[in-house]
Amino acid sequence: MLQLSVLPIMTPMNTNIIKKLTDLVGNEFCTTRREDLHCYSFDGAGKVFLPDAVIFPESTEQVSAIMRLASEYTFPVVPRGAGTGMTGGSVAVQGGLVLALTRMNRIIEIDDKNQIAIAEPGVITGDLQNAVKKFGLFYPPDPASLKFCTLGGNAAECAGGPSAVKYGVTKDFIIGLEVVLASGEILTVGTRTEKGVTGYDLTRLFIGSEGTLGIITKLIVRLLPLPEHKETFLITSTSLSRTTSLVARILSSNIRPCTLEYMDRTAIRVVTDMLSSPPPPGTEALLLLEIDGDRETVERQSVRLQALLASEPDCTCRQAATTTEVSELWQARRSISPATFNLRPHKISEDVAVPRTRIPDLVSCTEKLAQELDLLILTFGHAGDGNIHVNIMLDKENPDELARGEKAKERLFRQAIALGGTLSGEHGIGISKAAFLPLELSDTTIRIMKGLKQLFDPQNILNPGKIFPQEKASH
Repeated sequence: MLQLSVLPIMTPMNTNIIKKLTDLVGNEFCTTRREDLHCYSFDGAGKVFLPDAVIFPESTEQVSAIMRLASEYTFPVVPRGAGTGMTGGSVAVQGGLVLALTRMNRIIEIDDKNQIAIAEPGVITGDLQNAVKKFGLFYPPDPASLKFCTLGGNAAECAGGPSAVKYGVTKDFIIGLEVVLASGEILTVGTRTEKGVTGYDLTRLFIGSEGTLGIITKLIVRLLPLPEHKETFLITSTSLSRTTSLVARILSSNIRPCTLEYMDRTAIRVVTDMLSSPPPPGTEALLLLEIDGDRETVERQSVRLQALLASEPDCTCRQAATTTEVSELWQARRSISPATFNLRPHKISEDVAVPRTRIPDLVSCTEKLAQELDLLILTFGHAGDGNIHVNIMLDKENPDELARGEKAKERLFRQAIALGGTLSGEHGIGISKAAFLPLELSDTTIRIMKGLKQLFDPQNILNPGKIFPQEKASH
């Protein structure tokens, strides 16, 4: 169940402010109706904060004008894409204005000769992928929510996905941005070219900044030639520890998969009904692995993979024979997160990342936490780059179970850092991880980050209350 909390805002958004905002975009695209506010009061983190208004600009100029008003009247502005984030990054924790960018959804240009595309932030990630595919190109970042998440949101959180093991994450494919600053000024950073070292790399600074430094209104993204061939393998195992250890062995055997996904036995169980050929009885874990490239390279690496697995007595390997089978496997993988609610009504969803060789230690830690704290915990995710999703399933209406869940979360974070890892691989910090930021970053690092925030947003009106530890609030 979503829980509602409304914190004090900086400046009340009175009727005068609302009228000025409405004049900018029209009556149809600015709302204060309570039922509309509720629709934009939460994201995947499950905490609810009611904004005072929601506005839907259609151009950079409108966003600029909105920010000039916000600077004049000092009310918070929270940029928002599809609201699929998992850490509360797009909720209005201090009230104010939610700036929904869904109307800014044009693919402005596909330059197939130079292999780039220019798009607005409201473009659905999957829609861009489908559009560039017609030119024999592809845009690799592929978060699980790609059918409805947006490019702007992906950039704000530096989203990843299964393809990150070979191709990298969102920051590796954005080469230029147009950004509206808190003052309303319009800033362009980066280039259309592969190389560019004119001054500081401000493009990377905005990616992953969660809307706290500026509002992205245009993106220039790098594209790649569509791979000629791809093969998909399902590797099942009766040993969880050997499966997690196998990840590093595969990647050190001159095999370069484009995806290498992992599921533990509980994750497998929640999606088994989606598979026409379920894993064998006794399966404790599985790997979903794909190899792409030119046909000769794919075939050579496939032979190498099967030879490696032949020496693993606990493993079986099945090669997908049809595109339908491949689609079925991926549908099951992408459905794990929502399917977990069949186990318990709520969850704490985390996405820590560790060096690949430490994945067995991390998974062992989650098994230990589940046993010691009497919790249902499952693990799955992007094993190829060490980004493991840990879902702590619980009932938040049970105070004792919720307390044990929060204790498991903190111990998980501490263990991830101890293993040389990070608090977040692709979900960002938002509000759900902000209190734990000092576990990973030094006082000096946090001070420098806060200084950048102050420089770009001196009045703290852009997505306030995110990333940095705040005073404790009741949700």
